[in-house]
Amino acid sequence: MAINNPYKAYQNNSVTTASPSELTLMLYNGCLKFIHIAKKAIEDKNIELKNTNIQKAQAIIQELMVTLNLDIELSQNMMVLYDYMNRRLMEANLHNDTAILDEVDGLIVEFRDTWKQMIQSNRQQKSGIQGDRA
Repeated sequence: MAINNPYKAYQNNSVTTASPSELTLMLYNGCLKFIHIAKKAIEDKNIELKNTNIQKAQAIIQELMVTLNLDIELSQNMMVLYDYMNRRLMEANLHNDTAILDEVDGLIVEFRDTWKQMIQSNRQQKSGIQGDRA
């Protein structure tokens, strides 16, 4: 069965061909997208849209939590922060609080930007290693 929507086909292909680190980056970006939609929905007094998108952001954070290797101390620290963000999203949903959404947005942006730098650094190291072999 052919996919009629080229954008949908591109999206599916980008997810299925992404590395685990790129998938994590996609999760961070998706979480930010849902937080932004929820914030706009609060401003527009669209409670259903707000609720749906905060729950989507929470689902992403929960997915990030399950992927952590808790044998590593850094992962344990990240778990605490993810749990905090998840609880704050619940509060934002309950109280229609855009300030809380801004707070969580800022934390996710920091995680995402750090993750992006790590990916770039790994790529540079790999290309440097491959360049040494040539």
